[in-house]
Amino acid sequence: MSRVAIATLSKRMKTFGMICAATLAVSACQTLGGSTAQNNSFKSDDSSAAQLAAVQEVFDANAEQVPTLTAVGYAVVSSQPGRSDSQKRLMAIRSARMAAMRDLAEQIHGLQVDSSTTVIDLMVQNDTFRGVVSGTIRGARTVRINPTGSDTYEIVLEIDREMISYLIGTARGLV
Repeated sequence: MSRVAIATLSKRMKTFGMICAATLAVSACQTLGGSTAQNNSFKSDDSSAAQLAAVQEVFDANAEQVPTLTAVGYAVVSSQPGRSDSQKRLMAIRSARMAAMRDLAEQIHGLQVDSSTTVIDLMVQNDTFRGVVSGTIRGARTVRINPTGSDTYEIVLEIDREMISYLIGTARGLV
């Protein structure tokens, strides 16, 4: 993939992330122009205006500006529960599909990260973090199911532009 293609894809994913954030909650776009504690109220008003302009731009976005979202999930056959190899294979396919769904949910809804660090005597004693994704995936289409190697399955899912357009229209109240 060329640098231009990667830059274009990155820009489109950023636009889609803004669309999803705006459709979920307008407050999610606050990071677009948030002010620091040192800014005065005048700069805060400018920031609010910039945020509103960014949200308006997101709602005016066209579905052609949004790429088709693709996600890949993997699962190992031998680690699946089941009495027979066929049953384990079906469970691996199901697990790989769920992993791909989780990847789509992360792309659409984002990933909430919680972390905690304990420091004693200026030395880190405990450092933990947890990632949580929550959301509804609708309209995902299975592109392919492939065995990769002798013990792993790969599933590719995608959500196309028409479904994204429908979701944007629903968020705007047009559907």
